Amino acid sequence: MAELARHVDQAAAAQVCTDLLGGADPHDYPGALAYLAGRGTEKFLAGTWGPEYWSRVWGARGLLYVWSSDATPAVLAGLSDPEWRVAEMCLKVSAKREVATAGDGAVQLADHELARVRAAAMRLLGKVGDTEHVVTVRVGLDDPDADVRRHADGALLAMTERLDLARAPDQ
Repeated sequence: MAELARHVDQAAAAQVCTDLLGGADPHDYPGALAYLAGRGTEKFLAGTWGPEYWSRVWGARGLLYVWSSDATPAVLAGLSDPEWRVAEMCLKVSAKREVATAGDGAVQLADHELARVRAAAMRLLGKVGDTEHVVTVRVGLDDPDADVRRHADGALLAMTERLDLARAPDQ
């Protein structure tokens, strides 16, 4: 992505990622897609490799490396994507870019069937969650998956410090 940004500038690279995340036809971006998908680009564009949603995943992943605040609405919408890989990547982007308005989307994903998505939701809430999200993080402390519990604990600690919350004696 850094190489693509050097060719077209960071804002243009972020716009390509935003467009792909938003569902743009990947055939409209074959040159940029090569930076996002690597060797799989030709097979993907030919329809012989991977499901169609991969271009949305790649668009979201690209936003980990190039960013524009104009991408925020697409990232927030991606939190509701029916494909878990897209939603999980949007959680990661939201955490890295500290998208303050992503907390409610993380709450919606905090009970996802996949532990890795729940863990990403906890990490995001630790970064941007507000007081109304604390209850969701506390529920994560009892998650059946140890990784989710660990991230919920870290999120609760971060939120307690960031939001100046009183920590319960057993926490």
